[in-house]
Amino acid sequence: MTDRLSAREVLALVTDDFAELTYPERESGPDGPLGWHGYDAARARAAERTGETESVVCGTGTVDGARAVLIAFEFGFLGGSLGQRTGDRLEAAYEHARAHRLPVVPLVATGGSRMQEGMLALAQLQRVARQSALTRRSGLPQIAVLRDPATGGGWATLGAGADVVLALPGAQVGFAGSRVRPADADPAAYTAEAQVAAGSVDAVVPAGELRGTLGRWLRLLTAPSSDPAPVPDPLGETGPPATGWDAVRRARSPERPRARAYLDAYFTHRVALCGDRSGGTDPDGMLCGFGEHEGRTVAYAAQTGAATRPAGYRTAARLVRLADRLGIPVLTLVDTPGAANDAEAERQGVGAAIADLFGEVASVRTPVTTLVIGEGGSGGALALAAPGRTWATPDSYFSVIAPELATAILKRPPKETEATAAQLRLRPQDLTELGVVRDRP
Repeated sequence: MTDRLSAREVLALVTDDFAELTYPERESGPDGPLGWHGYDAARARAAERTGETESVVCGTGTVDGARAVLIAFEFGFLGGSLGQRTGDRLEAAYEHARAHRLPVVPLVATGGSRMQEGMLALAQLQRVARQSALTRRSGLPQIAVLRDPATGGGWATLGAGADVVLALPGAQVGFAGSRVRPADADPAAYTAEAQVAAGSVDAVVPAGELRGTLGRWLRLLTAPSSDPAPVPDPLGETGPPATGWDAVRRARSPERPRARAYLDAYFTHRVALCGDRSGGTDPDGMLCGFGEHEGRTVAYAAQTGAATRPAGYRTAARLVRLADRLGIPVLTLVDTPGAANDAEAERQGVGAAIADLFGEVASVRTPVTTLVIGEGGSGGALALAAPGRTWATPDSYFSVIAPELATAILKRPPKETEATAAQLRLRPQDLTELGVVRDRP
């Protein structure tokens, strides 16, 4: 458990010019809509203890140079629970964000819906979900910060429903709060760190770094551009490979520059998108995020040279969808021997994950630029490649199948592998001649 910051304390952590919004007034009978005995007294005690009149404080502020609508939960007010008046405030905050074209930053610390208002409180989740969806449809980003705790419907809407999810170290995060979990549940599963490992949170950020990190995300996600991402310069060998097998050998060389080297050279700075939001991550096979290139924001999805797992494809699809909605160009780097083909990959739905990525890349409105920087292994590589906007470095290849596998399928002896590589016409210059990739600009 982290030190619990009040709503005003966490706002002061991220902004110096917070201006609170005005809120709609709601009349209700004694002890709320259900007449729950003692509810008014509990609210009065919460107000005296916290200095707040509800469980959320909403307003605008500048976060490290970026303007945003900020929604801070006050956990000391009835456990940061959502009731009808909470819903009124949240709706007003989202409406203000859309009217003024501002991103939304929920700073979540809640135990869930307010029992003293029954189903009327639970129904606020639908209200919040609608406001979030309308804001998403308007092309405005939502970046959630999970504090301690972030549980129940507040986590399942304002938290998990955000485009990017950051969390404070050690924060309790999960749909089930501590008092409603199975008695034998592992508490370590309900932490921010566990949610990062499960692909539901993008990063754990220390409180002292929150303003800078949040500001960087806000600046990057609010800078649309209609121009395609420029093609990165090759970092490895510059001359064309002599033979097909020479192309394969170059692409498989451990000395060849990999994705991280390309990203470091291309971006002034970048932030990582982590996880597929379906329980998986693929940190060894796919790198995704947003960065600044020559003053512009570019989204990236880059294979690392390893076999790409289903979670990697789903994370890339998530990245492409978000970039498309925000109007940000995408750069993809292709480098994989192919999709993971073990039994676990099949159980995790590798075929469906690849199909989803194929569909996203094929249908986005934002421009996608692809550079093949190493191995282009079959459909597992092609899923990340932009139709008509793909280039290849001199130390790469792209093939319908690996030469060794083609040799085996054709029932040829292994000594014919090099000849098979030549027949596949997988060299960069072959691919240019075939029209699969484009000449360098």
